[in-house]
Amino acid sequence: MTGKERAKLRRLANTIQPIFQIGKGGIGAAMLEQLGMALDARELIKITVLETADLSAREACDALCKALEAEPIQCIGRKITIYRRNPDSPKIEL
Repeated sequence: MTGKERAKLRRLANTIQPIFQIGKGGIGAAMLEQLGMALDARELIKITVLETADLSAREACDALCKALEAEPIQCIGRKITIYRRNPDSPKIEL
């Protein structure tokens, strides 16, 4: 992914609200399944890491991107933005 593509995705992410939270339960199989479905539907999602979580936002971002085969777009404070292109019906043109 190029810098221009990532910048475009960051601009798009400014307007969306976080749809998932990672808390003290961490990242489980059910959460990964729900995140995968959300990425298929939206391609770009924002996640909040709560203060009670056992991992930092950066650690959570790395783990999620590896498990979901997604691209990390932004990790600022306790907010994570990730992107995964839907090969069947792309919604975001890069």
